[in-house]
Amino acid sequence: MEMKWVERFLAWGGVKREVGCLIVSGAALAVSILFPGRLPFDPAWVAIVLCGIPILLEAAVGLITAFDIKADVLVSLALLASVAIGEIFAAGEVAFIMQLGALLEDLTVARARAGIERLVRLTPRTARRLTADDGEETVDAALVRLGDRLRVLPGETIPVDGVILRGQTSVDQSVMTGESLPVDLGPGDRVSSGTVNQFGTFEMEAERVGEDSSIQRMVRLVQSADAGKAKIVGLADRWATWIVVAALTAALLTWLITGQVIRAVTILVVFCPCALVLATPTAIMAAIGNATRHGFLVREGDALERLSMVRRVTFDKTGTLTYGVPRVVAVKTLLPELPRERLYRLAAGAEQGSEHPLGRAVVRCYGDELGKSLPTAERFRMLPGRGVLARVDGREVAAGNPKLLDELGIGLPVQGLEEADRLLEQGCTVIYLAIDGRAAGFLALSDTLREGAADTVRRVYRAGAAPVLLTGDHENAAAHIAGQLGITEVHAGCLPEDKLAWIDRYQREGLPVCMIGDGINDAPALKKALVGIAMGGVGSDIAVDAADIALVNDDISQLPHLLRLSRRMMTTIKCNLTFSMTLNFIAIALAITGVLDPVAGALVHNAGSVAVILCSALLLRWEDRSGG
Repeated sequence: MEMKWVERFLAWGGVKREVGCLIVSGAALAVSILFPGRLPFDPAWVAIVLCGIPILLEAAVGLITAFDIKADVLVSLALLASVAIGEIFAAGEVAFIMQLGALLEDLTVARARAGIERLVRLTPRTARRLTADDGEETVDAALVRLGDRLRVLPGETIPVDGVILRGQTSVDQSVMTGESLPVDLGPGDRVSSGTVNQFGTFEMEAERVGEDSSIQRMVRLVQSADAGKAKIVGLADRWATWIVVAALTAALLTWLITGQVIRAVTILVVFCPCALVLATPTAIMAAIGNATRHGFLVREGDALERLSMVRRVTFDKTGTLTYGVPRVVAVKTLLPELPRERLYRLAAGAEQGSEHPLGRAVVRCYGDELGKSLPTAERFRMLPGRGVLARVDGREVAAGNPKLLDELGIGLPVQGLEEADRLLEQGCTVIYLAIDGRAAGFLALSDTLREGAADTVRRVYRAGAAPVLLTGDHENAAAHIAGQLGITEVHAGCLPEDKLAWIDRYQREGLPVCMIGDGINDAPALKKALVGIAMGGVGSDIAVDAADIALVNDDISQLPHLLRLSRRMMTTIKCNLTFSMTLNFIAIALAITGVLDPVAGALVHNAGSVAVILCSALLLRWEDRSGG
C-alpha cells in the first residue's frame, strides 16, 4: 500500500502545526464541557479531527509498513470505540492529551547539526605545487598526487600529508592532536593536512593525498562514530504490545461477562497510556531546564537519559581540564649578577617581535606579572624552528631551543640542564636564554589547570563515574597533569582514532562513556561516546556540533551536578511510571465494576497527567545537596 501521502501529511508544518492544533483543540474541548449543546455539533469533534487523525494515521503507518505496535495503537482503539458509542468528549480529550505528549517529545529531539560540513570546510581548496623548473603553480588540492613537491607559506593550511624537504617552521597541530603548543619542525619531519603553518616557508613532498589525508580520515570518523549510538525508545512504546494485549483482553472479557459495551470502552479509555506517555518527556524537559540554569545546553533530547548510565568520564586535557593557554611558570637565572626580573625583562624584550605563540606568551605573562613596559628591541631576527636574536638594553639576547644555542657555540652548565630536564619531564616547554654570548638561564612555559579542576574530578568520582584522561599531549605532560588532578588512568599521545578506540573498548566492556572535549580532534570521540559534552566557550564549532551537550560557560565544576541530575531525572521518570500504572489499574478496576464511564475515565486520566507534570516540574529547581 502506498503510504507516502500519509507520511507527507504527518510531516507537514512540524512543531508549528502541532502547537496550532493543540491550541484550537484545547479551546474546542473547553467549549464542549462548559457549554454543552450550544452548537449544532459537539466541539470535541475538532480535537478528534486535529489531534486524533494524526494519531490514527501514525498507528496505521506503523502497523501496515512494519507491524510496529506502539502506544498510538491503543489510543487509536480507544478513540474509535469512544466515537462508536457516542462518547465524543472522551475521544477528543484522549487525543488532545496524547498529542500534547507527542509535542513534548518533539521539543526534546536533536536539532540539525552542521559539524561535518564545517569540518569539510577546513580542508584546503588549493595547493602551491612546484614545477620542474622550480617555479610554482596553484592547483586544486584534490589534484595533488603522491610525490608532488609543494610549498607552504606562513599562515596557510597544509593541503596534504607529507614530509618536509626544506625549511624550518612551527605548526599548529591542534586540529589533529589537541596540543595547545605549536610544534617546531624541519627537514625530515612529517606534517598533516588540516594543520596550520604558523610561520616559516617550507617545501614538502606529498605522501598521502585525497581520501587518504588526515583531515579526510577525520571527516569519515565523525560521520561513522555516531552509527553505533542507539537511540533510547520511549518507555510507553517499549511496553506498547503488552499494554495493547492486556487492554483488549480486559475489555473483551468485561463485555462478555457483563454484556455492557460501555464498560469495555471505558477500559480502553482508562488503559490509554496518557500519563505513561507524558512521564518521560516532561521529566526530560524539566531536567533540561535545570541543566540550562547551570550552564549546559542540552542538544539531544535523550542525552540526559543516556548520561544516567555513564560509568566512565573521559577528559581531553587541553582546553578542558586546562585553560589551553601557555603561561610562564618558571624563570631561572644561571648568572649570579643577573636577577630573575632582569632576565625576564630581557627575554620579554627580545620576544616582543616574535610571531611564535610561545614568544607572545612570554610577552603577555611579563606584562601580567610585572605590569611594566617592555624595553626597545634592536636588530631583531626571527629564526624559524630555533628562536630569536635581538639587542635589548644594550645587550645581545638569544632566546630559543637547544639548536639555537648550539649554533651560537653556547653550552648550558650541568646544573641548568638538570633543572630544565626536570621541568621538561613535567610537560613544560623550555626557552633557553643566552646574554652576550653566555648561557644565562631559561624560561619554562606550561598549560595551567582550570580553577577547581581537581575538586571537580574528585566529585565526578563520587558521583559514580571513574575519570580517565585521553590526550594528544606527550606522556610527561599528561602524567604531570593527571597527578595534580588525582586521575589514575591516563592515555597520552592519542590521535582522534586512538581516542575513538579507547571509548569503543570501554563501551564493549560494558562501561558506558561520557566524553568531554573542546577541539576539532575530539569531534569523533564526542560522537562515539554514549554522551558527548563539548566546551562551548573555548571549544571549536565542530566539537560543539558533534556533542550531545555543550558547556556554555566552560565551568566544568558543574559536571558532577549534571551527572547527579541525570540520575535524579531517571528516578523521577520511574516514579511517574509507577504512579501512572497504579492509577491505570485502579481506574480499570472501577471501569470493570461500572463505577467509571468513558467521560469520567478520561477525566481521571487528565488528573493523572497533571500529577505527572507536577512531579516532573520539581526537577526544574532541583539542586545537588550531596556535597560530593
